[in-house]
Amino acid sequence: MTNINGNIYTKKGSPYYWIVLDYNDTYGERKKKWKNTHIPIKGDNKRLVKAKLKEVLAEFENQKIDLSKDILFTVFMSEWLETLQLSIAESTYDGYKKVMDKYILPFFEPLKLRVRDVEPMHIQRYIKHALSSVSGNTVRKHVVNISKCLDSAMKQNIIAYNPAKRIDLPKKQKYTGAKFYNEKQIEQLLTVSKGDPLEIVILLTVFYGLRRSEALGIKWEAVDFENNTIAIKHTVVQGHTKVHLKDSTKNDASNTTIPLVSVIADKLKRWRAEQAQHKLLQPNDYINSDYVCTQIDGSLIKPHYVSQHFKLLLANNNLPHIRFHDLRHSSAGYLKYLGFDLKDIQTWLRHGDIGTTMNIYVNLDMDAKRAIADNLNRRFQKFGT
Repeated sequence: MTNINGNIYTKKGSPYYWIVLDYNDTYGERKKKWKNTHIPIKGDNKRLVKAKLKEVLAEFENQKIDLSKDILFTVFMSEWLETLQLSIAESTYDGYKKVMDKYILPFFEPLKLRVRDVEPMHIQRYIKHALSSVSGNTVRKHVVNISKCLDSAMKQNIIAYNPAKRIDLPKKQKYTGAKFYNEKQIEQLLTVSKGDPLEIVILLTVFYGLRRSEALGIKWEAVDFENNTIAIKHTVVQGHTKVHLKDSTKNDASNTTIPLVSVIADKLKRWRAEQAQHKLLQPNDYINSDYVCTQIDGSLIKPHYVSQHFKLLLANNNLPHIRFHDLRHSSAGYLKYLGFDLKDIQTWLRHGDIGTTMNIYVNLDMDAKRAIADNLNRRFQKFGT
């Protein structure tokens, strides 16, 4: 694109000043691009518009933007994601694809915006729309995806700046919905889960504070009965369209070796013997794998199954509803009940950031305060009547 200049105009029916860019495309043909300044037509705003015109011309000239590249934003984003697939983990791509197909593309497709026509206001409207169905924290992640895509458009000289970096993001929200089991509820859960398909998964999660993906990802090769250790190095992650088996963990702190104590070792040995029996009883149908947490036919226990079956297990045994991931938090509470301090708990749960451990502590302290308040309430009740 060469020989660009611009002028200020007003449009019939529009309350704002407009900038019109006049330029030669790559074929030498003269083209025009209208750009809304969103500056109201009133008072001495003409001075602001002139400054805006200078800014816009500088952006386009300095970065040698090719305004002739006329691709729809939704098409560009889909192509960008397919290219990105080559450089990111399969599960990460799966997550990006889910967000794009379910939220971003359905919003932008009816607008038929070209990449160079996307402005901060369009992304701001998307944020408002998305907030009606997902949390502010989730919307922030959506905008990160959009911004990465538009960064790519900048590198290709399709746009002069990234409009996703000129918007107001929703405030970060601390998750306050986590619930915890106290020591009695944990022990009740361990009792009622004996013989259940999730028995091993629950035991490993409560004892070691493992994430669901880590417990499901333990293989027999990682269990060392001679040296009494378990290596946490493989995970099973639920994706948008399939389950991902990964030879990696959430972070470096999670990739570690943990001690194998006698109560867990004995249980695992008994379960391995049961797996051998299941295989003998199903010689043609048994699914051979090295995973510890399997169904009776040898198939890997899937992450979705854990969440769904866990909910039923709690309901059938009159236990309060919590998410399966809350067992990890409950493990932290159990450690605190046993007298371990913040640093000990961080080490045991393998939190990469002690701030995560502290957030759990805050919630645990609130539960303790409620228990004290309820106890005092019962004792002081006679004085209030």
